Amino acid sequence: MPNVILDPTGRAGAATRPSAARFELAPRRPEPGGLRVGLLNNTKHNAALLLAEIGDLLAADHSMSVTIAETKPNFAAPAPADLVERFRQECDAVITGVGDCGSCSASAVADGIVFEQAGMPAAVICSDAFAVTADAMAAMRGARGYQYILTEHPVAVLDADQVRQRAKRLAPEVVAMLTQPGVLNPDPGGRPSGTAR
Repeated sequence: MPNVILDPTGRAGAATRPSAARFELAPRRPEPGGLRVGLLNNTKHNAALLLAEIGDLLAADHSMSVTIAETKPNFAAPAPADLVERFRQECDAVITGVGDCGSCSASAVADGIVFEQAGMPAAVICSDAFAVTADAMAAMRGARGYQYILTEHPVAVLDADQVRQRAKRLAPEVVAMLTQPGVLNPDPGGRPSGTAR
């Protein structure tokens, strides 16, 4: 039986193939209140907990609501088209991650780009050790300079209290990523850990 090789760029499937058109970010609402947010975790250890904690903070502090929380079927492959469509129907914006290794960072950025192309602002969370991989994926998908949120590597080894503390630090960046007018960073390299890039 032949081995299956996953292409994390998503170029093997027409549904997630990057468009030849110029990439543009989804429009943002300037105020977070009332925003329906979807959470997509990629199966990496602590991803679901981190996203859930961020979702709770956004609900408590910004009157946002989490309307869908799902797990990707495979951390190294882009989200399937039917899952993207469910998010499009049930939420206004998406938080996804955690890119805590090379392939999952690339895949998380690919997911963010797909959600943006479907009209949903996306906040992608990646650990700082894999920014090069994440940037390479953005360029490969026609979105050079795509911004995402960096956090200290690793996330998988944190205990529950450390995950909660990490969520508190990341929540303001998530709000900014989902509400401020999006721009592509022309020089994605060189930003310090803990900042959007």
